[in-house]
Amino acid sequence: MAGREKGGFWVGAAAALFYPVSWIGRRVYTGAERIPREGPALVVMNHVSHMDPAVDAVFIHRQKRVPRFLAKDSLARAPIFGRILLGAGSIPVYRGSAQAGDSLRAAHQALAEGKVVVIYPEGTITKDPNGWPKRSHTGVARLALDNDVPVIPVARWGTQQILDFYHKKIRLLPRTTVTHAVGEPIDLSAYRGKPQTGPVLREVTELLMERVTDLLAGIRGEQPPARKPEAAD
Repeated sequence: MAGREKGGFWVGAAAALFYPVSWIGRRVYTGAERIPREGPALVVMNHVSHMDPAVDAVFIHRQKRVPRFLAKDSLARAPIFGRILLGAGSIPVYRGSAQAGDSLRAAHQALAEGKVVVIYPEGTITKDPNGWPKRSHTGVARLALDNDVPVIPVARWGTQQILDFYHKKIRLLPRTTVTHAVGEPIDLSAYRGKPQTGPVLREVTELLMERVTDLLAGIRGEQPPARKPEAAD
C-alpha cells in the first residue's frame, strides 16, 4: 500500500490551519477509497461555501494525498491564507485576463507530475437558493480530455449551513454534519480523440457535473432540478 504523499513546510502549515476548521462539523465520508492513493487524478467537486477549500483539503489529505486546488486568484492574494495556499501547490485562476491560460497549463503540469488536482467547475459558490450546482465552465473538460488520468466526481454538503458569507451567516453550534460522497471514475473514452469543439466540451462538462449532482442528490435524499439553475459566464 502506498504511503502518505510527501508535502513539505507549506502543506504542514495548511494542515495546521485547515484541520481545526474541519473539526467544526461532524465528517462523513462515503466512497473515499476511490481517491487514488498514488498517481494523478482530477477531482471534480461542487461549491456551496467559502469553507469548502478547507474541508475538501482535509478530506483529500486524509486519503494520504496532497491536493492541488484550482482556486480564484483573489484567494491567492489573501494575506496569510493566500501564501499558504500557493506554498502548498494550489493554482490561481485568472479568468478574463492574459494569464488565464497559465492556470490550465499549471494544472496540466501537476497532473503530468502525478498530482491530485481539485477543481470547482462552477468557478464560484453557487447562487442557487437550494444549493444545486450551476452551469459550469468548460476548462474542466479540457483537463479531463487532455490527460489520461482518473476523473473522480465528489459531492460535498453541509458546509453551507456552517459558513455562508453571502448571507452573513456563521453557525458553529449545534455541530453540522459535512458529508463527502465519492463516485466511480468517469469513463470518457467515447470523447477522447474527438476534436475539442465547443459542443463537445460543453457536453463533457455537463456529464461531469451531472455525476457530481447525482452524488449530491444522494446525500440530500432529494431530486435535483431538471435544468441547471444558473448559467456560467
